[in-house]
Amino acid sequence: MTDRLPPGQVLTTKWPVLHYGNVPKVDTATWTFDVTGLVERPLALTYQELLALPRKTVICDMHCVTRWSRLDNTFEGVPVQLVLERAGVKPPAQYCLVAAEQGFTTNLPLADLDRPENLIALTWNGEPLTPEHGGPARLLVPHLYLWKSAKWVRGFTLLDADVPGFWEQNGYHMRGDPWKEERYGGRAITQHEINRLRNLSKKSV
Repeated sequence: MTDRLPPGQVLTTKWPVLHYGNVPKVDTATWTFDVTGLVERPLALTYQELLALPRKTVICDMHCVTRWSRLDNTFEGVPVQLVLERAGVKPPAQYCLVAAEQGFTTNLPLADLDRPENLIALTWNGEPLTPEHGGPARLLVPHLYLWKSAKWVRGFTLLDADVPGFWEQNGYHMRGDPWKEERYGGRAITQHEINRLRNLSKKSV
């Protein structure tokens, strides 16, 4: 059991509810999942179109940067790799800026996003994801700290530069590997640096 617990983590049987701000009210009638940026075929999937895609079940452990871990979670959802394949990622794309409700973002190297165990998750342990845990859909990237598995996910922007997301702008690590305890980046990135990276990414799209 201990070989599945990253350094500094404590096991829990609960799933703590942690997020910034309020739980958004998501209207699935107007919801879309957008894939833009360095892709051949930009996507804007409706919720019904997402539900119609093939699904996959993943059993995984979850590790939160606040030091709790929960083992053997069963998620079902649409494979991220399927969505990326439909969009057709262009060769220059090396990073992704993940978008979620209320303007939340998080960044991922494409190598961390484009993995078979990653999902646009719709259910947890056989039940639809509750709003508190990111329903109707959240990203699942189980090999990284849980803040990278953005709740209320709304899309991917593929980029050739690593643009920091919300927590990364506020001092969290740019990657977030729990086995390396990549919790924090040492300092908060400045607004000047954020603007520079965003301008670079816009030139590449």
